Amino acid sequence: MRKILTVCLGNHCRSPFAQIALAHRGGTDLEVRSAGLIGKWQDQPANESMVKAARRLGHDLTGHRGQQITLETLSWADIILAMDTAVLDTLRAICTQANDPKLALYLGDRDVSDPMGQDDAAFNDCAVLIEAATALHVGRPPQ
Repeated sequence: MRKILTVCLGNHCRSPFAQIALAHRGGTDLEVRSAGLIGKWQDQPANESMVKAARRLGHDLTGHRGQQITLETLSWADIILAMDTAVLDTLRAICTQANDPKLALYLGDRDVSDPMGQDDAAFNDCAVLIEAATALHVGRPPQ
C-alpha cells in the first residue's frame, strides 16, 4: 500500500481536500494523510468554504480536523506532496535527508494557489484543480 502525505500551510483548505480526493481515487491501494506547517488550525474543522466546495464534488470533508506536520508523519509517507513552492521549501528545510527524495509539488511544476480570504468561487476552483490533479498521483479514474 502506498502512503501519501499532502501538506499546505495550515491543513485547513488545500491539503485536507487533496487528502480526500486522492483517497477516493486511490481506493484501498492508497493511504492518504494531510498536515499543515503551522498549528493554527490544529484539531479544527476544515474551512467552511472548502467543505462546501468538497460537497459540490461529492466529497465529505466534515470529519476533518487539522493536524500540524511532525517528523514522524514525514517519515510515515512514501510521497510528500506540497501544495505550493513556499511549503515545499519549508519542508526541505525541516526534512531529514532520507525524506528529501519523497518531496514534490502536488501539481508537479506549479503551485495550488491558497484560496484563504477569497470568495467561494476561489475555493471551488481550487477544489476542481486539486481533484483533476489526482490523476498525476493515482492512475485510475475516480470510483
